[in-house]
Amino acid sequence: MASGGAVVVIGGTSGIGEAIAKHYADQGRRVYVSGRDQGRADEAAARISGNTHGLATDLSQPAGIADGLAPIEGPVEYLVVPAVLRDQNNVKEFDIAGATALAVLKLVGYPETIHQLLDRMSEDGAIVLFGGLAKERPYPGSTTVTSVNGGVEKMLNTLALEIAPIRINAVHPGVVLDSPYWEDNDAVRQAILERTPTGQPVLTEHVVDAVRFLLENPAVNGINLDIDGGNKLRRIMG
Repeated sequence: MASGGAVVVIGGTSGIGEAIAKHYADQGRRVYVSGRDQGRADEAAARISGNTHGLATDLSQPAGIADGLAPIEGPVEYLVVPAVLRDQNNVKEFDIAGATALAVLKLVGYPETIHQLLDRMSEDGAIVLFGGLAKERPYPGSTTVTSVNGGVEKMLNTLALEIAPIRINAVHPGVVLDSPYWEDNDAVRQAILERTPTGQPVLTEHVVDAVRFLLENPAVNGINLDIDGGNKLRRIMG
């Protein structure tokens, strides 16, 4: 039987979040996965199997986070927050509702989630938040995404001090080419591979491995880890 406390994955009903939850469930851990809908969370928990439990939690509605996380029993050793909303937004045709939802989800929902679980976390526990490489590689329509992911990057500066000795880090993936969002977009896939120095795709398994490293290495704290195969160097070097 696995040792250690529970693993909580907020936004674990598909893609990277589900893969992270599956990694730890396969170790025999008690795992909680959340989605905005209880039915979808329960379906994900059943797919992941093991000692996995579904929760309904919408981080874009932070007043309800406490109730959504109430079923979690401590101690919690690892908290991972890959929850995200897609937002294609620019100032010429600005969608206030979409921008607000994404900004609240990450810049209010992330710290509120930590706040609610802090007294259930082990002192040697660890947290991983998710940003993204739009903070380094802006594009037309990424005004909100770029700003919010930059906020996640800077959020670590205070959180790492405020919640010590619990560790906290963030992972910033580039385009993950086997994720459901990108797997059928051949034009984007080809463009990404052509400008990545390694010529190799970033895959879900690579992000899971990065998250595992940030959670489990006791010397790593306050780190923003980019996962992109060196893609962002193209912008720096031209």
